[in-house]
Amino acid sequence: MSHRSSRGTAFSEMFMKNDPSRPADSHRDPSTLSSPTKDQFSHQGKKTFKRGYASKPPVSSKVLIDKYTEGELDAVSLVHQLSSILEFHLEMKETVTTGNLPGLYFAFCVVIDGVEYKTGIGITKKEARQKAAQLALLDFLPTLESPKFLLPEASDVPPPLPVKEKLSISDMHEKTCSVNLQISNAVRDQLTKQMNSHPEFSPCAGTTAAFIIQTSSGCEAVALGTGNFNAKESASTGGRIVHDSHALVSARRSLMRFLYRHLLMFFSKTANLTEKSVFEQSGSGLLSLKSGITLHLYVNQLPKGAAQIPSQLRLNPLSISAWQFNNEISLHLSVEGKVFSVFSSTFDHSASKVVSMSATDKLTQWQVLGFQGALLSHFIEPVYVHSILVGNVGCSDVRGLKMSVSQRVEGITSQLPMFYCMMTPHISLVPAVASNTSDRGQFTLGINWSEGDSSLEVVDGLAGRAVEQSPFKSSPSLASRLCKAAMLHRFKLVAKEARRLDLLATSSYREAKRMAKPYQEAKNVLRAHLLQQGFGPWLEKHSVSDNFNM
Repeated sequence: MSHRSSRGTAFSEMFMKNDPSRPADSHRDPSTLSSPTKDQFSHQGKKTFKRGYASKPPVSSKVLIDKYTEGELDAVSLVHQLSSILEFHLEMKETVTTGNLPGLYFAFCVVIDGVEYKTGIGITKKEARQKAAQLALLDFLPTLESPKFLLPEASDVPPPLPVKEKLSISDMHEKTCSVNLQISNAVRDQLTKQMNSHPEFSPCAGTTAAFIIQTSSGCEAVALGTGNFNAKESASTGGRIVHDSHALVSARRSLMRFLYRHLLMFFSKTANLTEKSVFEQSGSGLLSLKSGITLHLYVNQLPKGAAQIPSQLRLNPLSISAWQFNNEISLHLSVEGKVFSVFSSTFDHSASKVVSMSATDKLTQWQVLGFQGALLSHFIEPVYVHSILVGNVGCSDVRGLKMSVSQRVEGITSQLPMFYCMMTPHISLVPAVASNTSDRGQFTLGINWSEGDSSLEVVDGLAGRAVEQSPFKSSPSLASRLCKAAMLHRFKLVAKEARRLDLLATSSYREAKRMAKPYQEAKNVLRAHLLQQGFGPWLEKHSVSDNFNM
């Protein structure tokens, strides 16, 4: 079945699971959608629509466990989803095989809140992870029936930790609200600090996106980005044009700069700097974030694309809502600040110079592949966000974001290579850290900053370069510190410090990315999954834009 012919079933089932109970303002322009055809309506009318839970709360742990026992959900997916619902720390750790087993076997164990469960063994890494998850669930699920989280009594686990009382729903809600408030305050404090230093750029703050590190000592905003546009210029052959300057993309590239900085600290010869790095050595051969560090994302606005699906849509076969929903939840293209469904007939591909996937689709990808990207995956395990907080100015519903980030990629974890998974974040509304007003004179401008920067950089989104008035300018050419060439430079610095001669020998940015084999495999799995499920094809980049060296 082609991806187009499968759209009716895939989208209708998702919609029926998320049919809202209250209306809200539409965030999207229907003119960007393709018109429904008679064939489309006829096709949808023949489908058998599954009955959903309409406006009921998100799926409970009991429902997930029932699906697992009935064979509808695999063990790896269940432990990941339970970690999100029950808020425990989960790690899938590669270990060593026990006993003298002939041939090559892989071994994994599940770690829940620091407690290692029995080792799963398989002839492939995927099989070993499934076995490990199954063994963990055998011990862990019975404890959920008790009013307390009890630890397994198997002889091959560490001594029991103190019993942890199970939080009531009200206690968990209070705890979550407290953390969300800390995260919002951390973003507001850092944004206020930057805007007070450069008040002339304060109108840019309305689109703010930020990444926050949470540790035992509190929350700290480590990367900021604002912006709302793609570049007008054609793809850069030297990697010095920033093609996508939307806030979420700029914040994520600022986060990458933060990660590069801490990798240099880790690989430095100075013990004090190594200790201050957010990274630690793991048993996998790659570095990972230190235990106890979690990453969060704040966005002042819903990202463009499927996250902005109108809340009042209802699904009836042959209805305009059914057709519109199909277009809304599909993958989207972004060009010069506007978004179009990949199935839209109103978008002229030949007339556009720079086109990228929407910010929502990129967010979906990063929650599977990690926010570190291909180059950093040579050094570190995938980095995921634990929660996504959305500013509530002009937004009353995060249903579209939840569907886009989680449900479109549901069940993909078992197909992914080691370290990669579909990480389901907690998504909630919080008070906005900045108003959404904008100055038309600064409409195309965006700022970026990451922890350790002496000043912010201001980029013209349509030009893809820094502006003359920017407090930070990297060179007379005004190439942004977020451009691909700048990222390749940092990659080479880290490769040198890590003594990775194979990476230093790469001939181009493109080759360095392609050498990240597990990352590329995970990316191919993700895009094939989205296509197969009927969400549309992922945009293929022009190879010329990555085929450069320093």
